[in-house]
Order: sequence, then C-alpha cells, then structure tokens
Amino acid sequence: MSVLDPWKDFPFVILDGGLASELEKKGFSLDKNVWSASVLAESPSAVSDVHGAYLKAGADIITTASYQATIPGLVKYGLSEEKAADVIFDSVRLARESIMIFMDSEDYDPSMPLPLVAASAGSYGAYLADGSEYRGDYRLTEKEYHDFHRRRVEIFIEAGADIIAFETVPSYEEACAIASLMEEFGDREYWISFTVKDSEHISCGRTFADCMRMLNGRSNLAAAGINCSAPSLFTPLLESAADITDKPFIVYPNSGEMYSPVDQKWYGESRPEQIGILAHEWYGLGARIIGGCCRTGPDDTAMLYAARKSMKLRS
Repeated sequence: MSVLDPWKDFPFVILDGGLASELEKKGFSLDKNVWSASVLAESPSAVSDVHGAYLKAGADIITTASYQATIPGLVKYGLSEEKAADVIFDSVRLARESIMIFMDSEDYDPSMPLPLVAASAGSYGAYLADGSEYRGDYRLTEKEYHDFHRRRVEIFIEAGADIIAFETVPSYEEACAIASLMEEFGDREYWISFTVKDSEHISCGRTFADCMRMLNGRSNLAAAGINCSAPSLFTPLLESAADITDKPFIVYPNSGEMYSPVDQKWYGESRPEQIGILAHEWYGLGARIIGGCCRTGPDDTAMLYAARKSMKLRS
C-alpha cells in the first residue's frame, strides 16, 4: 500500500510550492549556506505560516523546510551536531503541526484525504550551496553519497515523515546511490526529482530516459520526475520516458526564471501560470504528483487545485 493511495480516485496529488520565495516576501534574508533552513532554526513560526498558506490553497502534500538542512551544513552554520539534528527533526514536526492546525480550521474539507508531510532532502549539490544542483559537476563514491544522505533519512523517519523527497538531483550517479540507500529503508516511500539542462537531459548530461530506466522497478519509489526547471521543458522530458517506466511522474517546475548562484538572483521571464495550464498535459503523460518549486506560491497551488477540479475523477 502506498501513502498516495487515498488520492487514487483523483487525477493527481497537489504538491505545495516554493518555500524560500514566500519567506523572502516576509522579509527574511536567505543569503546563507543553509538557505531557508536558517529561518527554520531562528523563526519556525514563519515556516508554519507558509505551510498553512499552501494548505489553504489546496495542497495535499507539504514539503518540509529541510532542503539544505544537513548535519554538516548546519554545523558550518554554527550549530552543534545535536542541535542540527533537532532542527531537521523539527522541520517534520512543524509541517505536521501545520496540518493539524489546518484540519481544525474552517478551510479544511473533511471529505479530503489527510495531507501528507514530505521530508525535503536536497542533493549533495544543494549542500554545496554554489549552484551545483543545476550542474551536477561533482563526483562522490557511492559510499560517500550514502554517508551524506543516511543520517538525514534516519532523522526524517524518526520524526514521522510520510514520504522522503530527494529533490533537485542533477547527477545520475547520485540518483543511483540514493536508490540503493533507500533499499535499506524498504518500508519508507520516497521520490527522486531531477534538475534538467534541456528537453532531453538532466543537468549532468545523462538522459532523463536513462534515469527513469534505472529507477524503474524500485519497490519503495513512489514517483520520479523533475523539479526546479522551466515548465516548458517538462512535456518533452515526460514524453521521452513515458514508455520506459511504470512509475508515476512527479513534476514541480519553477516559475520559468533562471537562478544565478553568483549574485543569488533570478533572471528571465516568470510564467508561473503555465503550471495550471500544463497540468492537464502532464497528467496525460503520467504525472500523478504536480506542484511548484522556486518562485511559485500559494496562488499557483490554487491554480492547480482549480485545474484538478476541472478534470473528471479517474475511474
């Protein structure tokens, strides 16, 4: 049984959107090596408020503020190893508490399934905090990847996360290592989502089709797909792998802008409205979890909710 089964009669499950951009709108500066995890450590109530806004907009899955919250990263930030572990644990607790608060509000529809907590685990490139998650130009051994990801996975499981989200993975080798690591946690579902460089290849240069072929058949892999990339690239990428895998796709694009790690700014045209428009197309190609990533917000979640409502329930 999958944690996604309660939504089996819905066209797709709605994932929330960007967390950092919403925190920046509240006035928080995220120019630190741990990004939004700094707010998690210093102003957790602000994180809870963002979670609540996404739930009110129609999100079924809330992603924790732990994307760049790793033990080594938080230690570099100035925390002890014990406090770093507490911060990662608290990211799940905050998301769960936000769901419980939402369920007690007048905005909650009791006929809907209970929202899920997805524990965000950024790639090794995210930990480097230099834009590597959009290039994939780093190399570790399988053991080094395992050692990097394992402790955080253990904390997420201890905290009670429903599913683990390995996000913005630019490297085929890292994805292979994550999949083999998660065989150690066979009763815990996860997804892997890649960043891409064009309409055929992930950031490191391997084809998206190769990645989906490698991941097909992984027993506790709930979905695999693409995140934090331009919406216009998603359709051809899904088409390239639709006949290769029996795994559902997960898609959560950014606003269409490009991020520059040099000055930590976004450039280009923002086209977040594409998410709501393209959701029908992505669903037709096998996407069963759809949401937003950087520079998207609750308004985009509401568009996805409206798009799903316009579709017929799956028979």
